Amino acid sequence: MNYDKELDARGLNCPLPILRTKKALAEISAGQVLKVAATDPGSVKDMQAFAKQTGNELVSTSEAGGAFEFYLRKH
Repeated sequence: MNYDKELDARGLNCPLPILRTKKALAEISAGQVLKVAATDPGSVKDMQAFAKQTGNELVSTSEAGGAFEFYLRKH
């Protein structure tokens, strides 16, 4: 998937992945996509809730080898 900005939140625990995601989204324009890499298992539910609360679209979520990738489209 194409993305406009990438955030490496691997090794960070809650709430840091979400806080960094919020900051990174503020740096891109509406319609652009942010790719987030994280290793915190709690980040799966956190990203879903964050997207719902902020109105941003969680386009895709995947997991491989204990690492998660999220693609969020800024509203």
